Amino acid sequence: MSSIRHFTPSRAALLSFALVASLSGVIGLLGAQHPGPAIGQETKAEVGASHAKELSKAFRAAAESATPTVVRIQSKTNMKPVKNTGEKGQLGKRENPFKGTPYEEFFGKGLPEGFDGEGLRDRAPRQGVGSGVIIDKSGLVLTNNHVVEGADEVMVRLSDGREFKATDIKTDPQSDLAVLRIKSSETFPAAKLGDSDKLDIGDWVIAIGTPFDLDQTVSAGIISAKGREMHGRGGRGSKMLQTDAAINPGNSGGPLVNLDGEVIGINTAIATNTGSFEGIGFAIPSNQAKWITEQLVKDGSVHRAYLGISIGEVDQDLAEQMKLTRHAGVLVKEVFPGTPAEEAGLKDGDVITAFSKSKVTNPRDLQEIVERAPLNSKQPMEILRDGKPKTLTVTAKSMPEKYGMAERPAHDAAPATFKAEDLGMEVTDLTPSDAEAHGYKGLTGVVITNLDQEGVAYDKGLRQGMLIRKIGKTEVKDLKSFQEALKNASLKDGVMLQVRSTERGNEFVVLKTT
Repeated sequence: MSSIRHFTPSRAALLSFALVASLSGVIGLLGAQHPGPAIGQETKAEVGASHAKELSKAFRAAAESATPTVVRIQSKTNMKPVKNTGEKGQLGKRENPFKGTPYEEFFGKGLPEGFDGEGLRDRAPRQGVGSGVIIDKSGLVLTNNHVVEGADEVMVRLSDGREFKATDIKTDPQSDLAVLRIKSSETFPAAKLGDSDKLDIGDWVIAIGTPFDLDQTVSAGIISAKGREMHGRGGRGSKMLQTDAAINPGNSGGPLVNLDGEVIGINTAIATNTGSFEGIGFAIPSNQAKWITEQLVKDGSVHRAYLGISIGEVDQDLAEQMKLTRHAGVLVKEVFPGTPAEEAGLKDGDVITAFSKSKVTNPRDLQEIVERAPLNSKQPMEILRDGKPKTLTVTAKSMPEKYGMAERPAHDAAPATFKAEDLGMEVTDLTPSDAEAHGYKGLTGVVITNLDQEGVAYDKGLRQGMLIRKIGKTEVKDLKSFQEALKNASLKDGVMLQVRSTERGNEFVVLKTT
């Protein structure tokens, strides 16, 4: 017997109110503020229903405003010869279409291609369906790069059923955004790009698109979080909006809309174990999309300024060693030669607190502000050097193509010549052959050759092959200077090391016993 059958009539009325409250998300609070069975001639349930209907009207108005601007995008890839990478008699693997984008980690690492044998085979034509949103009456459509990338033909279908062949497709794989054009003698309905910086966690939003090939589908939710970092290769993903509005395959490129009917995000990815929505979706903020779109329309590509440094967060241990407050700024782990940062006089160990008069507290904040700086402009950069404030002037220059993607050679362990017992590691001088093998050519320091897995160095992430370049503020040139610097160091107070690895470049690590 169902438990609902045990409710008396008065309890049934309260249950009705609870159901309405769960839909509106605010009515439970109203009931708490207005106790008692009735307010005037209205019951709590009626008051709740009234508020729910008003909220429903807001959703309806936003959907009616935005839906005509949302389009279905169908991409077609013609038959092409591809090399079968599978072994003879086995299925080959298709390359992940998100490879190289900030969203690679959310999707599979390869799918069955459907052919066997060896050598070249003709890959069958492929079709994909995504979404987009018209952002200009002339027919400019904004979508995801992965929706149209590599397509030989892209067709766009409007909410009224009209279809157009897309032209002038321009993409930015790094942000996973793309723009394309459709042409007609008539103007198109266009959405307004809102200000994503004004969003707060808990704000209502709706997602519109073509999930599972179902046109003009609307789902509702809230902004669950802001500033989610989506890392792809190179770690250059944008800060994303997180939402619990349902986003499924086919929603990619469609808009995330606020209750004013403004586009405040472009739906892009989901966190999932099944391939379908599980309550966590991500959208590119509209302010990021505006900046990308303007450049794609104007130049066909995106020009990003850069400093030429490796950066990291100032954690608690580093803050104590540097006598700073935590999150005081962004730590400079390495300054690369021939870059704007080197020309400005920036040094390893500096802490950047502001760029272009905008405060920065974490690496992604700094990256976003720097990359949007006007090219060839001179920008003030506030730093802390040895705890003292200093202002440098940096000339914003365009980031070179494939910057930071160079391959570094793997390393080989060298024989130990000195064991730092307290630190739990062995080190040796850096020889020319070691430098070549490790990718440390032109640098000085000592190389870690062995680690005690129970020691403090291993516990803090130090590994064989890493180069120790500094102890505190003392530069390590060889074993002798390494040992001399250790004499004045105390694990109780903390030993700050600047280390370098082939995978992560320079880092600052504090070794400390508890």
